[in-house]
Amino acid sequence: MNDSQWARYEVFEQERAGAPHRNAGSVHASDAEMALGNARDVFVRRPNCFSLWVVPEAAVFAKTAQEVARDDWYAAPAADAPRETYLVFSKKGQPARETFVEYVGEVQAATPAHALRVALETFPPQDVFVWWVAPERRVLKSEQADAASMFAPARAKKYRMHTFYPVEPIMRELKSAQGMLDNSEKTTDND
Repeated sequence: MNDSQWARYEVFEQERAGAPHRNAGSVHASDAEMALGNARDVFVRRPNCFSLWVVPEAAVFAKTAQEVARDDWYAAPAADAPRETYLVFSKKGQPARETFVEYVGEVQAATPAHALRVALETFPPQDVFVWWVAPERRVLKSEQADAASMFAPARAKKYRMHTFYPVEPIMRELKSAQGMLDNSEKTTDND
């Protein structure tokens, strides 16, 4: 980590109840509470949001399908190693419409690599391009009781939507005015 940067947190947002949590991007913050606030400020200005999760980037164990296929990344944990809950995320394919790393479920495992191994056995790996796992204890989740104060204020602000700004008509006017100005300069140059 660079001395001038706070820790990076991956942000997962859920647009409505029952929808999966999807990676929206990342924020920098001094701690998880600040990361959750920053995530709200950055990612919840426009889209609807039902829930936010943040997880330190350092807590995310990630492997591509090619790395998983090599199988040199896995070392089995000791049989008596304590288990904990890991959240599992995957990204299917690389086309533009499949840009999200999305929550698919949870597994019990002893290590991040073990969690990924269990996830591969638990969740169908077909067409998965990237896998992420993170210990649930490292994930800070927004509280349902705070949803009104955390997400509702953005819904009342019509200026949050791109349709509030008539950029396209203004640009056409400017372009038309520029064209008229260019034509008038050409006319004066010919005189």
